[in-house]
Amino acid sequence: MRSRWPLLWLALYRRRRMLVALLLGMVAFEALIVVVAGALAPQELFSAGGKGPPGAYQAFSGSSGSVSIASYPGLLGAGLTHPFWIAMQLTAIGSLAAAAVAADVESGTVELVMVRPVSRARLLAERTAALMLAALALNLAATLTVAAGVALSPDVHRAVPIGGVFAAGVMGLGFALCLIGPAMAVSAAGRRRAQVIGATIAIGAVGFAVNFIALAWSPAAPLRFLSPFHYYTPGDALAEGGILWPQLGILVGVGALGTLLAHVLLRRRDLAP
Repeated sequence: MRSRWPLLWLALYRRRRMLVALLLGMVAFEALIVVVAGALAPQELFSAGGKGPPGAYQAFSGSSGSVSIASYPGLLGAGLTHPFWIAMQLTAIGSLAAAAVAADVESGTVELVMVRPVSRARLLAERTAALMLAALALNLAATLTVAAGVALSPDVHRAVPIGGVFAAGVMGLGFALCLIGPAMAVSAAGRRRAQVIGATIAIGAVGFAVNFIALAWSPAAPLRFLSPFHYYTPGDALAEGGILWPQLGILVGVGALGTLLAHVLLRRRDLAP
């Protein structure tokens, strides 16, 4: 199997330590969120002054507006949109996407790869597949950890169905795909790994900030449609117990368009450093 897809396995092998650390960090963080949710009622965490959390906190609960962070779905959703969760996703995506093409062009090693009987399409396809496997592993680790915690906590389980946890996990994978496509497009066209990492951070971190501002400041409300976090709403999936297909379709569609653009750009570009 590994002899059939050497570029895929090599990409994962070179970053095995980073990926293991990210997986362990994801499990530990989501376990902490579940423990906090089971130990304290969400209302107790946001009851200062007798007021509920501001409406802009919907950005932190991963909701389009129907789920408050002062609820079990909202609190668990916060664990799936937390800056720590975002940072782990961006680390894996930025690192592997930068190594797909741009890093080899920057170091000059891309010529050594291309002198072998490896087409540009195969190069990009295998390294994109490696990135998707890494994203799948991260989101699966988070999903299984939250599912185990929900199953072991009767209070949380009454408010959050297990099906909703796996639906949120699917939405998380859709979010990762939404970042992977554009990141691979930048890598296919770029000559520096910093360009890919910067683009990944811009889509993820800046996208979260744009969504928060759009929720907090009504004149900026139309900007929310430009952020992937407007469509990635794990809090809603947790509460409703099902996949939000329109939002997932947009996330996956952006990822697919970005991947297609990456193939077009790589096929037409000069790979000389």
